[in-house]
Amino acid sequence: MPISIAIADDHNLLAEALSDLIRKFDNYDVLFVAKDGRALLNRLQRGPLPDIALVDLNMTEMDGFETAEQLHPTIRVLALSMTDCEEHTARMIRNGEQTYLLEGSSPSELRQSLDDVIEKGFYYSECLANQLIRSLNAPEPTAPRAAFKLNGREYDFLKLACSELTYTHIADWMCVSPRTVDGYREVVFQKMGVRTRVGMVMKAVRHGLVEL
Repeated sequence: MPISIAIADDHNLLAEALSDLIRKFDNYDVLFVAKDGRALLNRLQRGPLPDIALVDLNMTEMDGFETAEQLHPTIRVLALSMTDCEEHTARMIRNGEQTYLLEGSSPSELRQSLDDVIEKGFYYSECLANQLIRSLNAPEPTAPRAAFKLNGREYDFLKLACSELTYTHIADWMCVSPRTVDGYREVVFQKMGVRTRVGMVMKAVRHGLVEL
């Protein structure tokens, strides 16, 4: 059975071009194209639900961020944007979304992103990866970090853990095994004197280690 796709984009020509392209991919089909986020949600009420929703972030009627928040949890989201916007990327990371694609991407990258979303549940585009690298390389609040005696990798873990990324996704971002991430978590918990992830996030924000 083909993997089903729904598209929400207020650029009609682009949306139809995406639809035509996806229908040429093996094992993919487009259920429908909606003119905006609200139209997408209304159409979903009648069913059936798609496997993936391609959602434009910049729609005038209910933008992609709001639309994604209201989608059924079984629907995977592939966010589309016309521009490489750092604010958009940061917001996606904070919300736990790792699937972000520029609308000017090649057909092969679109196909790869769809395949990865189905197989892994996420897609790390070059855009998103570069934004994350810049975030990790940004000037660090050395005084608060020094107060807890966090080394560089522990601090990288802390920043990623203060998003909605799962520990498995954090391991992928840091190019380490999930067991290594478990080790970072235990060390950071001990150094910060907390017992839970929520406690760690609250303490990190309170001491200026991260900004949400």
